[in-house]
This record gives sequence, structure tokens and C-alpha cells, in this order.
Amino acid sequence: MIINKPNKKIKGFNKNNFYLNTDKIDTRSLSPSLELIKKNLLKLNLSDEDSDILKKIIVQDNLTSIDNDFNLTDHELLEILKVPESKLHRYLIYRYKYKIYPQKKILGKYPPCVQIEPTSMCNYRCIMCYQKDKSFSLKSNNYMGHMKLDLFKEIIDQLDGNIEAITFASRGEPTLNKHFISMLKYCDKKFLALKINTNASTLNENLIHELLSSGLQTIVFSIDSVEKENYEKIRVNGSFEKILKNLNLFNKIKEEHYSKTDKIIRISGVKIHDEQNIKDMSQKWREFADIVAFTNYTPWESSYENDINDVVEPCSELWLRMFIWYDGKINPCDYDYKSLLSKQNVIKNQISNIWNSNYYNSLREIHLNKKRSSIEPCKRCINY
Repeated sequence: MIINKPNKKIKGFNKNNFYLNTDKIDTRSLSPSLELIKKNLLKLNLSDEDSDILKKIIVQDNLTSIDNDFNLTDHELLEILKVPESKLHRYLIYRYKYKIYPQKKILGKYPPCVQIEPTSMCNYRCIMCYQKDKSFSLKSNNYMGHMKLDLFKEIIDQLDGNIEAITFASRGEPTLNKHFISMLKYCDKKFLALKINTNASTLNENLIHELLSSGLQTIVFSIDSVEKENYEKIRVNGSFEKILKNLNLFNKIKEEHYSKTDKIIRISGVKIHDEQNIKDMSQKWREFADIVAFTNYTPWESSYENDINDVVEPCSELWLRMFIWYDGKINPCDYDYKSLLSKQNVIKNQISNIWNSNYYNSLREIHLNKKRSSIEPCKRCINY
């Protein structure tokens, strides 16, 4: 199969594009933990909001929710089983906010998830990525840079104790920041849902040890194919042999030194063409990962050139996630990779204030009123 460019007709994916090792899921051990949460609910010192969420979730001795919209997937059950009993209530509250708040357009004091880019630079030029846009990715442009460690620490200090989900990802390859390991260590024991998305090209013995001994919950390796030719046509500048070598080293170190790790390893590709096959992907990569999946393709590589569409549903990102660029700029999404929608900077204002600001709320109102066609580049985005 020869891949030339993404097929923009593919808008999503279904359960057939997801593989999970269900042998690792046994929820029988959860009942005692849930019963303990019920008994100690008053002792958890929760806000009224968080206490009400737990009451909605835990019915009898299981996770049967009185909120019919809150149904845990096998993926989430796998995450739960990795969470210490003493922190299970925190996970349940976080996951409820992550799933239900965007769906029901409930605005919390903080976003359920924050994506931080340690750097906007990348060593790849993937065919479906904004890095392919030279007006963005050339080093001479103002868009390129690395986050300073002091700024990162200020961001984490604001979020510690207020959210659970931090993802190292966005416009660049996180591990290219020379301070990345220090950033990772600064997050230790602060967040339950700490995640990194990486192309796995920079893996070496030291970095692998740091990843596996860190507070990360999930390590995502971005790989789209089982074949050298297709992989290298999608992940331009990537070497299939190098990635395979790096994954073998990762597996060797994990098995020898971290055999009881609580990390969830995921291999995730972008579903660009119908020929991409989750069966082949799972057979090839399952020895390295708990989860193998395709994510839905969005034409990020041409965000500002895509046709204006007729999508009127409000974008869930406005209630789900905040993106913080390397220089502290706050952006509602990474489809807008050139920051047309960015009006505020975390250097000058608090994250909670920005999330609940008049500007952010005005964007939400426009979307709720089905007028996203009046916003660039929302009018060209297919997500909702």
C-alpha cells in the first residue's frame, strides 16, 4: 500500500479500531474499595460538588451510576485497577468530570484536563500534522520554542490539587525539551492521570527508566502502521527500524526492572486510510502495549485552508480541555495551532480565571448558539 496524503473523508472511528488486553481487567477487587468510599464519604473532606458526584456514581457496592450517561469503558476499568485504593475516589470524580461535564456543558472551576507542550518543536513532519505547515514549523518562525522550567513549575503549582489529568503533548515532541525529565519529576505524586504522547524516536536507556519510574499513568507511543513503507510515509523523518529497536529496549527494561509497573502502555495511530487495519496493528504491537488503537483523523495539517463546513454542534473542548503552549499562551484547542483564538497568557493570569473568563465564556456562548461558523478556524473544524 502506498500512502500519499490523508483521506479527509474519514471523520471518526469505532470500536473495531480499538484493541485492549481484557485479560488484565478483573473488577472483583473493586467492591471492598467502593464500600470503603461509601463508609468514609464524610471523612474525605470533599467539596459539595465532588461529594455529590461520588453519590451519583457509587450505588450499592458497584459502579452502577444513577447518571445513565456515566458508563465506564474497559479502558477506564483498566485505569481504575491501577489506582491505589486510597485514591480511587479521586479517580472517579475526575473521570466523571472528564466525561460528563463536556457532554452536559457543565463548567467547572478548572478544566478536567490540561495539555501542556514542553516544546512546539518536532523532529517529524507527519503528513496529517501542523508541523507539515512550513509557515508554522520553520525554526525562524515565532511559533517555535521550548518551555522554560520555571514557567512549567508555576503552571503545575496552580494545577496541583485542582485537577487530575495532565498530558504532555500538543504541537511538538515533548521529550525534545532538555528539561523534560525535570518536568516529569516535578509532577511526581501530584496527578492521577499524568500522560505523555511521544513518537518514541528519542527513547534511550536513561529516558526509559525515567518514564517507567515516574508518576505517569499512561505512556502513549504514536505509531500508525505495521509496515516500514507506510510508517515512514506517514511519520516523515521517522525510521521504522529505529522505533522497533526503541520499543524492544523499552520492553526489555520494563520486564527486567519494572515488571509490576502500574503504567498503562498504549500504541496509538491516526486512522488516515481505510486500509489501516486494527487487527494487523494489534497483532504487531500487542506485545509492547496494553492498548492498541486508532484515533480519529482531523485535517490538522490544513486547519486554516479546510473548507467551511456546516457543523453547528458546540465543541466539547471548551468544557473539557485547556492547551498551554510553550510560551504560556492559553489556547482552546490545537486545531488552531497558530493561536488565532489565544487572547490570554498564564504568565499574566491564573489558569482558573482564564478558564472562567468573559472571553472563554463568549466562545462557549457562540458555540452553544450554533454560530461557530462566525469563528476562525472553528468554522473549518469537524470536531464537536
